[in-house]
Order: sequence, then structure tokens, then C-alpha cells
Amino acid sequence: MAEEAILAYLEKEEEISNSENFAQQFGFSHEEILNVIRRLHGFKFVEAKDIRRERWVLTEEGETYAAVGSPEFQLFSAVPPEGIIALEELQKKLDPAVYKIGWQQALKNKWVQMKTDVPMKDVQPADDKVKDLLLRIQNNEVYCFEDIDALKRRKLIIQQVWKGNSVRKGPKYAPIRKRAATNLTRENLQRGDWKELEFKEYNFSAKGQPFEGGHLHPLLKACQTAILLQVRRQVQTIFLNMGFEEMPTNNYVESSFWNFDALFQPQQHPARDSHDTFFLKVPSTTKMLPEDYVERVKEIHESGGYQSRGYGYDWKREEANKNLLRTHTTAVSSRMLFALAQKPFAPKKYYSIDRVFRNEAVDRTHLAEFHQIEGLICDRGLTLGDLIGVLHDFFSRLGMSKLRFKPAYNPYTEPSMEIFSYHEGFKKWVEVGNSGMFRPEMLLPMGLPEDVRVIAWGLSLERPTMILYGIDNIRDLFGSKVDLSLIKRNPICRLGL
Repeated sequence: MAEEAILAYLEKEEEISNSENFAQQFGFSHEEILNVIRRLHGFKFVEAKDIRRERWVLTEEGETYAAVGSPEFQLFSAVPPEGIIALEELQKKLDPAVYKIGWQQALKNKWVQMKTDVPMKDVQPADDKVKDLLLRIQNNEVYCFEDIDALKRRKLIIQQVWKGNSVRKGPKYAPIRKRAATNLTRENLQRGDWKELEFKEYNFSAKGQPFEGGHLHPLLKACQTAILLQVRRQVQTIFLNMGFEEMPTNNYVESSFWNFDALFQPQQHPARDSHDTFFLKVPSTTKMLPEDYVERVKEIHESGGYQSRGYGYDWKREEANKNLLRTHTTAVSSRMLFALAQKPFAPKKYYSIDRVFRNEAVDRTHLAEFHQIEGLICDRGLTLGDLIGVLHDFFSRLGMSKLRFKPAYNPYTEPSMEIFSYHEGFKKWVEVGNSGMFRPEMLLPMGLPEDVRVIAWGLSLERPTMILYGIDNIRDLFGSKVDLSLIKRNPICRLGL
């Protein structure tokens, strides 16, 4: 029916300007009309041109704020007209998630301030620009790109792409398409209707479907051979040649204790928020933790020790018990170092290369999952100079001989350094990794001797792979949008790495 409607319409009209409007006018689904247009275009009955429109639509969270107001405006409105309220009372008035986001944004907007632990209004009144902008986007009104970028970073809007067609008559147009037969059947011969059949033309000179052999992906382990021959295996070879042994990284699910607490990362750290970490619903908590070690970690967080003041907060076991998709393979390092501390001490060199997961917005340089390379050395009397020397050795084997180091902060390393390498192609210095010496607050509760030091560094597997293969969008390398032709063009091995 849809095909007849399209052909009949084009018999009288010059063009179908919009396939979606046509579908609505004649009572068809847009998907059905698109399928028919593709078929008619293939038979040259019509000429179809693609139409593409992009627009921003509200996420579920964005729709909520468009209805009831942004978290910062809800928090501002919860403060009474006199402008002063007890912090505990303000928290009771709001949903915890609304309070957390609203408080940060209200402070940023300078709507409120803290004076002697009491929230106070800074302005009177405040305009909810976030809600107004969300309503404008909902009504398809004009907006500026700066506002769009701000809402996108808060995950309140997403881009929606609409695709359709405009259609004109093709070189073989006819009001009715007579379907050509592709096979001559026994029934055709018995009925005698084969004489009236119109058969589809055969192209006897056409080549068959080309045979597709397997190809090696530069990163993914679609098969064991791929690991042995591509970047992943080359990095493994570097570690093995340097005398490292691989850590077991087969458990993607980890407890918050090993992922955060054992690394002396406070429970209020932003990385432990659901906006940055994937927490599991089932099973939501772990039941297998070394109790005596848990008590020592609790003590170092709350009260300090080993010449540290700790963080001075009430450490909660229920936070440590939460299960998550590990955010870094350093969670495995903490397990390995704890196991090492339970035996008579012996120096060790460990490495790992495996997946980690972050709740991040996907763009050309970020995915929600990626591969982390990690190396650590545990021995007596190690210094920052040892770390710098090992980094020069490791990265020179990767083809990065020019290195610079910049002081940085990590909760579990002190001192910490960001690692930069000079990129000959880009003609600039690019960050390639992070490094540092594990803190005594992390190592000594495990039971390691006081003179034992651990130096460690980490980087993503994707970044050196992208540099090596000249790729500027990580989605071309890993994920559902991988360009298969890129994999076919890759050499089996690369010399000089």
C-alpha cells in the first residue's frame, strides 16, 4: 500500500519534499515509507535524497528540572525569605541528590554563602536560567552554543538526529511497479503463466562477493593472536623484558574498599560519586573483606597514624562495602601489595593491562570504558629518582624518548607526577601518563616494612595506540563505531616500537 501511495502521488506531483510529512498525511509509519523509498530507489523508479536534521532534546533529568526547577534554584527557594537557615534543616527540605548538585551550583552562581556554618542568601531574588533555557530547547526556540555546552556537560540534554528523504521520479518511473520474477518455478510451468512473466535481468559478468579473511585489531583481543601481534602484546613484551610479572585482572567488579579505601582515598572524594563511577545494583555489596586490615584502614582514615593526621571524618563501613565496576587497575595493585605484606618481604615488579570503567560523557577522546596500563615496583629504599629512571626506560621502549614531569596530586601517591612526552607529529608536549610513590598511609596498614617503598605509573592503552596509528577519535578505535577498513589496512606488526 505504501508503494502504491508513493507512485500515485508522484504521478500527479513533482516531488515528495519530506518523507515524514508524507507518512503522516497518508497514515503510514515513517520507517515503512523509508523502506519503500529505498526499494524504489534501488529499482530506479524514484530518485531519493537524504535529509538530516539535528536538534537538542531534554534527558529525563532535564525534563524534571524543566518542570520543577534546577537543583540550585530549588535549594535557593528552600532558604526562607529572611535568608538564613540551619544546614541540617536545609538538607531535610531537599532530596540528597538535589541538595548535592544544587549546593555546588548555588555557590558557583554566588546565590548563597556559608557564614559560621550557616547558609545565607547572597542575592534576592535569583532567576532560574537553567529551567528557562530547558523550556526554550523544549519549545525549539533559539539558543546560544555556550548555553548548550553548559547543559550538555551537566547531562541535561542530548543531541537527537532525524533522518528522512525527499523523492522525485526516477528514470524507470511508472505508476505501478510490476514485480520482476527472479526464479522460474515448477508452478509457473504447470500453470503456464511463465509466458507472461517479466524476469529480472541477470548480470552474468558480475563478480561474486569478495572473500573476507580475518584482520588483526590494533587494540582489541578478538582472538589470542591479536594480542600477540599488536600494541597490547608489544607493551606486554616491554614489561616482561624489564623483569615484571603480570597481575591477575580478571575481576571487573570490585569493592569500594579495594578500589578506594585501601588506597587512602577519602569517602567524600568526588570520584566516589555515582556521576563518575558505575555502582552495581545486584550484588550491591561485598561480604568478603579482611576484617583486621579493614580496622587499620578505618583508623588511618579517621585518626591518622604513621606520622599522618588522616582525614578526620567518620569512616563508614557501608560505603566501603559497595560494589562497583573498577575505575582503575590500581585496585588490583592494592590487593597484590596486601598479599605481599602477609609473607616475608621480597621485592616485586608487577604490571597489568586491562579494562577499567568511568561514568564519563563519550566524546572524541573519552569512552565509558578504556584500557589502563599500570606498572609498579616494590622494594626497600626506592626514591623519586628511581621512578624517573624507570619511566625514561619504559617510555623510550615505546618510542617516546623526550619526557618531562609535572608535580600533581593523587590521594594515594606522594610525591606525584604527570608524565609528558614530546610528540613529533603534533610538534608539542602531550600528557601520556601519571605516576608517583605510594603513600605510607596506604602501605603501612597493609603490614609492609617501614623502609619499603612502592613506585608506580599508569597510562591508557588507547592514547599511545592512537598516536601510533594516527587516529584522532577514540571511537574509530574502540566501540560500536570502529572503522573496519582501518583494521584491514593495519600492518601485522610495527617495527620501531
